[in-house]
Amino acid sequence: MTNLLEVRNIAKSFGQNEVLKDVSFHVPPGSIVGFIGDNGAGKSTTFKAVLGLISRDSGTVEIFGEDNLNKNATIKEDIGVVFDAINLPVSLTIKQLNKVFKSLFNSWDEADFYRLIRSFSLPEDKKIHTFSRGMSMKLSLAVALSHRAKLLLLDEATGGLDPSSREQILDELKAFVSDGNSGILLSSHIISDVEKIASHLVVIKNGEVLLNEEKEKVFREYAIAVMNEEQLNLLPEDIVVAKRTYDKSIRVLVSDKHQLPDRTLTEPMSMEELSVLLTRSER
Repeated sequence: MTNLLEVRNIAKSFGQNEVLKDVSFHVPPGSIVGFIGDNGAGKSTTFKAVLGLISRDSGTVEIFGEDNLNKNATIKEDIGVVFDAINLPVSLTIKQLNKVFKSLFNSWDEADFYRLIRSFSLPEDKKIHTFSRGMSMKLSLAVALSHRAKLLLLDEATGGLDPSSREQILDELKAFVSDGNSGILLSSHIISDVEKIASHLVVIKNGEVLLNEEKEKVFREYAIAVMNEEQLNLLPEDIVVAKRTYDKSIRVLVSDKHQLPDRTLTEPMSMEELSVLLTRSER
């Protein structure tokens, strides 16, 4: 089946600042792709390039098998987007907003919208500008989930939510992809959220993708090894994904633990440790 989103070798510079460098990844049907990186790593720029909000210098972006610059309105209906700031008319109430989207989207599901609004305990008659950041994020997600989109692009969509609300949102996202036909690209600084629901991991640093892999494969086949420089030089270069030097040792992320020499010291690998090692790694 065609990938819902296919990003191939995209590059983007602003003046002399190279923000994206040969970025490639994909979102298959039925997947949740966790997009991880520090502030300034290139995540939001990637989202904007995918949505055609900024031009790309090179590379291709295909959504549902078509170039993302395709003006077909039907394709846009099939994409749900949530950024970390609300992009809804804040002078309206939820009831008024429902009427607006009912006229905008042929696929608008009013019943599901109100199911989510009530599940998220959002007031239907208060103007959106009175909402807290957490309430605004819940509303944005409710909108994204209510027009039968096939692809969700969520950039820090769980930011500002308490743990209980995040758990509720994650359950909705898992349900969204459960049909095997829909998919999500999820950017988040909350690594525990990514760990709970992501099926694939993409880690970006300084505009370059350091890791692009199925999460299950990473935790099955990868390892964090602790060694010295001499031991590192004996490793096959093609299995070294990232390394970070400490005072008396080097932590090395390898893509095939079975190629490590016998008696190599390894550490338990959590999502948090994996993320820190990659985002703080040396070139």
